[in-house]
Amino acid sequence: MLKNVKDELNRFSKYVISQSRANLTRGKKNGSKELYNSLDYNLNVSPNSFGLSFLMEEYGLFQDQGVKGTKSNYIENKNTPFSYKQSSKIMGFEYHTGTFAKWAKSKNIRLRDKKGRFKKGNYKSIGFVIARSVKEKGVKASLFFTKPFEKAFKNLDKDIIEAYRLDVEELLKFTTNGNN
Repeated sequence: MLKNVKDELNRFSKYVISQSRANLTRGKKNGSKELYNSLDYNLNVSPNSFGLSFLMEEYGLFQDQGVKGTKSNYIENKNTPFSYKQSSKIMGFEYHTGTFAKWAKSKNIRLRDKKGRFKKGNYKSIGFVIARSVKEKGVKASLFFTKPFEKAFKNLDKDIIEAYRLDVEELLKFTTNGNN
């Protein structure tokens, strides 16, 4: 019944997803494409209500809103609900998963010896150095999702009202033509 409302919400959702993906690519936060590919939405429209939810990898929230560090902080992170505590387990996370070491290897980040030559196969050490730096400095908020959502949401109310008006007109035409 609410075909126009459903179409409008689909348009809104697709815009937010496409702009968020573009922001990830422009911001060079699209290394593994995991977050990029996980961006999606779920829309349920029934005769009396509708529900819309956006989906992404859990770490996408941290990339979007940032994480406060233990020693310093980015100005963009002043309103983030996320923070590394002194007792956070990021070093243990790195020890068990090697996530930062894998990232360093994919970016070909290497350490040098005293003579300036690249050391071989020291990615595990680099992973711990990066993990400690992230814990202390935090993760800068990219707002890759927040900005397109807020921009599209500003106009959503009048677009939904217009779509609902069209749906009501179609219902009235259907019922007044003797179809009910």
